[in-house]
Amino acid sequence: MCNLSEARLVIFDWDGTLVDSEEHIVKSLEITSRVMGLHALSRHQYRDVIGLGMPEVVARLYPDKSIDVAVFRRHYSDAFSKHAHLGNRFFEGALELVELLSSMGVLVAVATGKSRKGLAQALQRHGLIGKFHYTRCADESKSKPDPMMLFEILDHLKVKARDAVMVGDTRYDMEMAKNAGVASIGVSFGVHSKDDLGCYSPLLVVDSFAELSKQFVG
Repeated sequence: MCNLSEARLVIFDWDGTLVDSEEHIVKSLEITSRVMGLHALSRHQYRDVIGLGMPEVVARLYPDKSIDVAVFRRHYSDAFSKHAHLGNRFFEGALELVELLSSMGVLVAVATGKSRKGLAQALQRHGLIGKFHYTRCADESKSKPDPMMLFEILDHLKVKARDAVMVGDTRYDMEMAKNAGVASIGVSFGVHSKDDLGCYSPLLVVDSFAELSKQFVG
């Protein structure tokens, strides 16, 4: 894809791309580790797994431990709910871009490492039910960077890979897009650095949604 104004489908990651939830997720992982009697890790280690599905999170954080993922997920969900005050605010211009794309007749979707329950709660909380044409979550598909979520979105919405673009903040997003043959755009204000994102040859890496919006209006 050379001209973003010709895109038929834009697929967004959720955490770190649309929503500034880093502090919320890191805090919840820290609490979960403590409650389960696991050794504390660095903020960087907790931060680095944002975007992955829970089994992959557990495997990366504690590769030498035998951990019941269902139990870890339950404690994480409890901690996440109890610390909702930490935010989950949308990045400036994020919702405006979603609305702009929809008004232009562009399909908008979400591919996220969140659970279906977690995403449903977020959409409900922010009054976004029905705002996205399709959403896929790691616990009902395969975790990034496996391309399955993207393949499922493309198939459901009847869009060719060449007519879609993935917008994300992590190397997992960029690699997933590359694995699916979908163009990608990185955002610099999330979890991974511009250098990390650039390793996967995105079309561009933007510093704001205002900058990204200009790319779509042509």
